[in-house]
Amino acid sequence: MERTLIQDLRTAVGQVVTIRGWLQTLRDQKRMQFLVIRDPSGAVQVVLEKAANPALAEQISKIPVESAVTAIGQVIDNPIVKMGGLEVQLHDLRVDALAETPLALDPFAEALPSIDIRMDWRYLDLRRPENLLIFKVQTLVEMAMREYWVKHNFIEIHSPKLMGSPSESGAELFELPYFETKAYLAQSPQFYKQMAMAAGFERVFEVGPVFRADPSFTSRHMTEFTSVDAEMSWIDSHEDVMAFMEGWLQYVYERVAAVYGQEILARFGVEVIPPTLPFPRVTMAEAIEILKERGYQLPPEKKGDIDPGGERILGQYVKEKYDHDFVFLTDWPVSARPFYHMRHPDQPDLTRSFDLLAKGLEITTGAQREHRYDVLARQATEKGLSHGPIQFYLDFFKYGCPPHGGFGFGLARFLMVLLGIGNIRETVFLFRGPTRLHP
Repeated sequence: MERTLIQDLRTAVGQVVTIRGWLQTLRDQKRMQFLVIRDPSGAVQVVLEKAANPALAEQISKIPVESAVTAIGQVIDNPIVKMGGLEVQLHDLRVDALAETPLALDPFAEALPSIDIRMDWRYLDLRRPENLLIFKVQTLVEMAMREYWVKHNFIEIHSPKLMGSPSESGAELFELPYFETKAYLAQSPQFYKQMAMAAGFERVFEVGPVFRADPSFTSRHMTEFTSVDAEMSWIDSHEDVMAFMEGWLQYVYERVAAVYGQEILARFGVEVIPPTLPFPRVTMAEAIEILKERGYQLPPEKKGDIDPGGERILGQYVKEKYDHDFVFLTDWPVSARPFYHMRHPDQPDLTRSFDLLAKGLEITTGAQREHRYDVLARQATEKGLSHGPIQFYLDFFKYGCPPHGGFGFGLARFLMVLLGIGNIRETVFLFRGPTRLHP
């Protein structure tokens, strides 16, 4: 039984086809039945004249919405039908799986329930075309990223997610039993990306899960998320990493705009416009002055750092001054950055590092790394780190390592910005947070 996708019905006018999907609505009138059947490619109106097949009409009248069905019928050109000017005159219908009633969550209700209820019944929530579009866009985003990387001579790696020591710091760390010892879930692939530089791979990328034992209950934090990472050798400063990254992102925007721009505008009301190059740059010192001028007071614990409110203010400032949605926040103080970030030779209290803010939301952290063994070891000591747990990492730099740098990029946060979605739980397939391990 060959299936025809609903998006292809226009090419089958006059033909008898088989469509397979979900019964979205049923209008059971005196003489006619009108069904809307939906598959991932679209929806179509299916009609049955009751007198033509009373037994089938009786069967259809008892089918709950959101049941999985297979329908056979003839495609008819009908310009007055709003859904594509087509309808299918039903010959036969088979129920593949009945939906229970009432629905735990009606994906097509006029008002949706709370985000927590939607997460409880995530597979029903995902039946909404808006949610399907999110993941079609995500697929294209990742493909475009890979196209650009491969074009620029990057290779893909898959680093381990079980580690014998922390990959960032002792904070936000998941610890678990591992045979006769203990292991940690990787907070990032940072150490192993740098190992690839020492191995002579020169340019690498990875798209994979990372884990943060972060107790935050915000619209932008998760305990497990997909990190997009890249590292590149033979750079002169963090400026080389930023220059690569802005070209990479511009390419991603161009691909998404070309393929899904119209559908994103229709469903989310967001126009996908590729950003112009170069992106604005603001140093951390300049950012703090901008916030002071705008009357924004950073929390005392954020000395040398910036909080989400400050990021939003900076996003507004950049939009007003540069008419740009992106800004690189550069030259962070040593106190706010990991030990492996390279320091400015003429300003040793500053690092060659950056965050990328998109519409006031941090989506990337990057830097030039310290590649000299003696300097790296000294910086680790200055940060109060014992060399024992990280000696395997320090050993990567013993036998010659090129100058290098890279970035870690939050895929779900990027989708929030790209599609104008306010909560990160909606841009991941299944959300993990401090109180959510199911479904």
